[in-house]
Amino acid sequence: MLIPRKTQCVTMLCAVITVVSGCSNPKDTISQAAKPEVQRPSLEEIKAIAEEGFIYGLPIVMNYGVMYEYVVDRNSGQFKAPFNEIHNEARVFTPQDTAIPTPNSDTPYSLVWLDLRSEPMVLSVPAVPRPRYYSLMLCDGNTFNYGYIGSRATGTEPGDYLVVGPGWKGEKPPGIKDVFRSTTGFSLVVYRTQLFAPGDIDNVKEIQAGYKVLPLSAYLKQPAPAPAPSVNFPKFDKALVKTQFFDFLDFALQFAPPGPDEEAIRSRLARIGVGPGKTFDFKDLSLEHKAAVLLGMREGDKKVDEKVASLGKRINGWNISSAFGDRAFFHGDWLLRAAAARAGIYGNDAVEAAYPMTKTDLANEPLDGSKHDYTLTFGPGQLPPVNAFWSLTMYDGKTQLLVANPINRYLINSPMLPSMKKGKDGSLTLYIQSKSPGKDKESNWLPAPDGPIYVAMRLYWPRPDPPSILPAGEGTWQPPPLRKVAKDK
Repeated sequence: MLIPRKTQCVTMLCAVITVVSGCSNPKDTISQAAKPEVQRPSLEEIKAIAEEGFIYGLPIVMNYGVMYEYVVDRNSGQFKAPFNEIHNEARVFTPQDTAIPTPNSDTPYSLVWLDLRSEPMVLSVPAVPRPRYYSLMLCDGNTFNYGYIGSRATGTEPGDYLVVGPGWKGEKPPGIKDVFRSTTGFSLVVYRTQLFAPGDIDNVKEIQAGYKVLPLSAYLKQPAPAPAPSVNFPKFDKALVKTQFFDFLDFALQFAPPGPDEEAIRSRLARIGVGPGKTFDFKDLSLEHKAAVLLGMREGDKKVDEKVASLGKRINGWNISSAFGDRAFFHGDWLLRAAAARAGIYGNDAVEAAYPMTKTDLANEPLDGSKHDYTLTFGPGQLPPVNAFWSLTMYDGKTQLLVANPINRYLINSPMLPSMKKGKDGSLTLYIQSKSPGKDKESNWLPAPDGPIYVAMRLYWPRPDPPSILPAGEGTWQPPPLRKVAKDK
């Protein structure tokens, strides 16, 4: 007899409660969160709040984890630079870069994590003439993309732009082209600068050197305000998140004033001791409360995975969706936000870049480089329609990280087209497999892992007019399917 999942969870929770009945802890933060006039939540309510809170908080905690490794922990192996200092990567990402899933490896990154608590920061960009593409994506601690600077959004001219925190109430200063408002006190700026070919890297370095970051007081040549209080950032690692997820969420929310769409979930989280002014501590919970929280997290985790698998519309085996945007874009859909972060945190709005992704072939069978070879053929005149460029990147299907391979090729992109072989009719066939297809075809080879495969296509600045992939999943252009071919023994 099959038991519905909800019934199974309740049954398991009751079993756990029976085992630990009578166990309690006077430091239990869930018990402390209940005020005399507010009834303590039942175990089933705690589980439901934990499930909803996990979905709501997953992108926030993921973002905190990246921030901790990049700007807080100098010994993380992923450290980039302190707050408010720009870090330029004069290279593309490789399999050694493990902090961010599905990293982009065709535009060298520059990154700066802004601390906006004391005063706003000014971002200055140099002239970046076309055809080179560049963009600055402003993404806050809620993983809302709250603004863009770059080829599509602001053009090719140099300029100065102001980024302010949630409490800033000043006027736009002279010389500033635009003002962008972060919803959190800490905020990430991701710079993407197109690299045409390996020999072009010095030109990219020159552009990166023109990216500047200054406090507003320094920009205006005025005295600096008092510094913001120092922060004791809790140590982050992936093992700790399994049990201390809500500890991290509780910490991060103090820098994120709630918007109108967050008031309901924040109120429910407060019932279990999570939120500004709270001190959630998983290790101090009673055993029954720990069980309820962990069961809720597990259910939330399943829902996020299910949402990732169904993101957008399935076309020729690809999932095409529009899963990233600002607060208005998500409009309180926390499950969509969580799925977007898990699929590839810090993705662009669809108008900036569209992302067809797949782990399956046309028959919906999992892609696996240990079992099959694959081809991807763009018909004559059917290359991805973009104003900037497109790429196809290979990832390990288990880790969603780049795949080490003998030719150190992690992607194929449109700047590589002149060196690739085309069919007599003008078509382009790519060979997606773990071993070389042979020297005569190696120019078109995208090396795959000897196991599960995850492939992501990126269309930078997709054309808005037909043929176009926009609206995402509804456009007139569709990516071709990956086709299974006999694997060489």
